[in-house]
Amino acid sequence: MSLAVDTLAASMFLRGLNVLSGLIDRAVEAGLDEAVLMEARLAPDMRPFPDQVRMAAFSARSCVARLTDQPWPKTDDAEASLAELKETVALSIAFVEGVDAAAFEGAETRRIELRFPGVELNFEGQGYLTSFALPNFYFHLSMAYALLRQAGVPLGKRDFLGQIELI
Repeated sequence: MSLAVDTLAASMFLRGLNVLSGLIDRAVEAGLDEAVLMEARLAPDMRPFPDQVRMAAFSARSCVARLTDQPWPKTDDAEASLAELKETVALSIAFVEGVDAAAFEGAETRRIELRFPGVELNFEGQGYLTSFALPNFYFHLSMAYALLRQAGVPLGKRDFLGQIELI
């Protein structure tokens, strides 16, 4: 059995983005000091909570855009509140939901090139999705979850897993 790239990308990113949105809701409900949360990190050399949310949201929309060869909506990466972070997640959800399945035609073999300082990565679409984009997305989602747990938000595994689809 094969799984189409459009189905895999859309379903995994939407599920995770909805989880991320729910995590932010739980942080609001917990009444955390937002200024403290905006600086929260698990280690001194890691990026703080807002960056974890931004990078997860960016990873989803940029991956879908690269796989479908279209531009993605940009943000200024200056979110300073949970409400603004939630808006960024909502932007990513809307973008992923708005991409028609037909736009993924040829995505499995589409060349994807990423350039970072000191490294260049070249993928075919399927490899980019499964070996880079999804792991990167879930890394940042996991860090956001862990930072909220560390801050005292009452979360459990079910909050991370999100909506489970039974077939």
